[in-house]
Amino acid sequence: MALIEVRDLDKHFPVRGGFLNRVVGHVHAVNQVSFDIKRGEILGVVGESGCGKSTLGKTMIRLLEPTRGSMRYEGQDITELSHAELMPFRRKAQIIFQDPYSSLNPRQTVREIIGEAVRFHRIVPRDQEEGYIIDLIQKVGLRADAREKFPHEFSGGQRQRIGIARALSVKPDFIVADEPVSALDVSIQAQVLNLLMDLKDEFGLTLMFISHDLKVIEHFCDRVLVMYLGHVVEEMNCIDLQDSASHPYTQALLGANPINDPSDRRPLTVLEGDVPSPFDMPPGCPFAGRCPHQIELVPMRADAHIGIAPLDAGPSIQAIRRFLGQCMQEMPPLETYVEGHRVACYAVDAEAVGAAASR
Repeated sequence: MALIEVRDLDKHFPVRGGFLNRVVGHVHAVNQVSFDIKRGEILGVVGESGCGKSTLGKTMIRLLEPTRGSMRYEGQDITELSHAELMPFRRKAQIIFQDPYSSLNPRQTVREIIGEAVRFHRIVPRDQEEGYIIDLIQKVGLRADAREKFPHEFSGGQRQRIGIARALSVKPDFIVADEPVSALDVSIQAQVLNLLMDLKDEFGLTLMFISHDLKVIEHFCDRVLVMYLGHVVEEMNCIDLQDSASHPYTQALLGANPINDPSDRRPLTVLEGDVPSPFDMPPGCPFAGRCPHQIELVPMRADAHIGIAPLDAGPSIQAIRRFLGQCMQEMPPLETYVEGHRVACYAVDAEAVGAAASR
């Protein structure tokens, strides 16, 4: 059984305006998201800024209240739990925030930052608290005397290590890592990622790793969810990412990655068109306005038997769907093409996905 099960999760933020400050609409940050996370795995969530990654992570651990949908942790539905009933879950699920400075109280020392959660959840007896804090600080690669210092006395990478120590202090099973390395230098990013990997193995953690960098996701995670405008458009194993990515948005993200070989002069993938507003969501697929499959329509001719067909080919259901604007009218369902690989796109060829997965 999966450790975490998310089903049809929505998170919409009300927008108020007018003389009476009434609700005039909603920002659709997360829309109909469903997935599972197995115990001990690292699930990556990737997408451009504003696609709903961080909102999804915060909603999963009830820092934000979901609009609709359900979330189950170890089989227990946590969606409707009261504040008091959530306390056992709070200890099991923690978060590492993106900004390692604003997430730490500047008026508290490291000992107070970490010890606050330890005392609240009664992790260890009071007389063992000092030794427990020192052990945590050393596990994340800091010296024991760091516990007497304030956050402003550390570098960005060191502050992120303090945030990791705070998350580990209550002995959690599940951690949401919300872009924990995006604010750090590249050399420091590698250190923090290696630290997270070591701690994951040592403590048996399950991680949800949020990032906008597919290179980091591919290196660090077991599976990946690709999000666009609040929707999951593709889910697959990271080991298959380069060969089997099928959604045009995932392919565009891969095409925008830096190339390791400087002699490889492949053309850069550039998406045309504008990202729709999450306040005024268009009908159909949110990516349709920028999708090359939707833009490059197949020339059509009338046909007595099927009504419409491509000029240079036989009947094609995919071409007909695109010509009739189905992408613009209906949101494609997130369908399973091979085990562990789901795609939400009418233009995806199921046989091609299966052939890529078998290689």
